[in-house]
Amino acid sequence: MDTLQSFIRVPLDQLPFLLLSILIAFTVHEFSHAYFANKFGDPTARLLGRMTLNPAVHFDFMGIVLLLLAGFGWARPVPVNRENFSRPRLMGVIVSAVGPISNLLLATLGALIYAVLLATGVLSPIPVSRLQEAGEIFFYTFISLNYFLFFFNLIPLPPLDGYRIFEDLAPRSIRGKLQQFEQWSIFIFLMILFIPVLRDNTITPLYTWAYFMYIDSVNFFYQLFT
Repeated sequence: MDTLQSFIRVPLDQLPFLLLSILIAFTVHEFSHAYFANKFGDPTARLLGRMTLNPAVHFDFMGIVLLLLAGFGWARPVPVNRENFSRPRLMGVIVSAVGPISNLLLATLGALIYAVLLATGVLSPIPVSRLQEAGEIFFYTFISLNYFLFFFNLIPLPPLDGYRIFEDLAPRSIRGKLQQFEQWSIFIFLMILFIPVLRDNTITPLYTWAYFMYIDSVNFFYQLFT
């Protein structure tokens, strides 16, 4: 596995590991948004049943299809009414940021667990059994995917969290113009998908960054335990 581009055409025997990783990553990501929004005084997501770790309520069909076929995607955005916050812009930024941060924490936790299993000999860098091979594939997929989602969700394009953060930080005069821009978001993503020069300068580097984050974080924790 040289880079995360293997996600674009996943071998069938690896697909269950990717789906499990997506299930965990997307569920925790969206739950984090809902939890902090409710904590800050906005019950919208909770009242709509989105403050849950049930993955079924968080999946967006188009987002999942794009992730499996194109290598990037998203879950169904959690509805947030910033008017319910005592400090709408600050709390809005925090609520948006906790999604990507949750993926960063999941990746770090995965790297820590994987390093411990490697250091104790439960798993091996060179698998000698089907069980060890399955463990290596799962941890690679889970850790790399969560690092990728951390980077990807910070892109300032709707419906991603990076866009919401930018929107909350932008002056009021600019925010009105940004809302008109949202209707074109799906076309922008399709352009990124089908125009190689756009893809190579936006999404492809994220695969590489996530891969090196996977290598560096696992090595860091592994050295702590050996």
